[in-house]
Amino acid sequence: MVKRPENLCYRYRKINSLPSAMKENPTGAARLAVLLAGALYLGAAAAQSPGYPSRTIRLVAGTAPGGITDYLARMSAEGLAGQLGQQVVVENKAGATGNLAIEHVAKSAPDGYTLLLVAGGNVVITPFLYGSLPFDPLNDIVPVFNIAGAPQLLVVPGALPVNGLREFIALAKANPGKMNYASAGPGSTTHLAADHFARLAGVQLVHIPYKGVGPALADLVAGRVQMLSVGFGPVQAHLKSGALKALAAASKARLAAAPEVPTSAEAGLPGYEMTTWFGIFAPKDTNPEIVRLLNSKMQAVIDDPKAKQRMLDSGIEPIGGSVQAFAELVRSDYRSWERVVRASGVKLD
Repeated sequence: MVKRPENLCYRYRKINSLPSAMKENPTGAARLAVLLAGALYLGAAAAQSPGYPSRTIRLVAGTAPGGITDYLARMSAEGLAGQLGQQVVVENKAGATGNLAIEHVAKSAPDGYTLLLVAGGNVVITPFLYGSLPFDPLNDIVPVFNIAGAPQLLVVPGALPVNGLREFIALAKANPGKMNYASAGPGSTTHLAADHFARLAGVQLVHIPYKGVGPALADLVAGRVQMLSVGFGPVQAHLKSGALKALAAASKARLAAAPEVPTSAEAGLPGYEMTTWFGIFAPKDTNPEIVRLLNSKMQAVIDDPKAKQRMLDSGIEPIGGSVQAFAELVRSDYRSWERVVRASGVKLD
């Protein structure tokens, strides 16, 4: 808790020494005195060190254990604990495509002791899938740190008779409405990314939704569906074994973990870029000094060579950067995904 500045009473007495012109309007002078006193108090309080953190921090992950979000949450919690000298515990709060976790944090005290880690889609896609939400993702939570990005890969069964993205597009155009793509569920990033790809490529593909990436992958490997847009991590072993092959990475540059996979522009579809970022947020009205402190400490976490290499080996690209840069990215992606979701016509309620 921030202590009341000891010299506040002195400053308040100074405020009461009002110019004679204001003494002629005592009501207005009194109001101004109160306002100025409050402003000085807040300014003095903000200038002091809040003594943060002095107890355990909870990092709420918007998914169940397992997967990239949970992995990054545990990596961040471990790193932050070392940087801050306080325990940081991960609390998994899955459900409603991340809405439960966001609502929980949005309604938590803005004291820096309850933080949120979610995939970008939960913040910039979900609002356009539902008619209404109990929170405003642009105003009820504030960006803290952009941890990493996971570019989408367009993957197909190893036995599919195509050797590149151009051949896949040609095959799909020759068989309109006869080829399927899998997703982790309606409205998921895997769904919207593949839908966006189909519209950019001018092909007609049938959407087959699954309850998660795992079942979708099983049917993709078996050849029951012909394409999936997904991060590198879940398909790494299948790519290595040859059960699946990657046609393109939907990113500006090739993945460090899969340098042999061309970008979508290199493969013949410029403009198709789909990267899921993962970031930390705090409740609105959290002290900006606390936000900046967390940002700087998280930068140190991902700058650690071992942590960075672990992410790169998993197909996760460390990002980092300032609070302002992350906030600008959130707002830019919010506008971009609004267009993608509106064009898809997908609704979840």
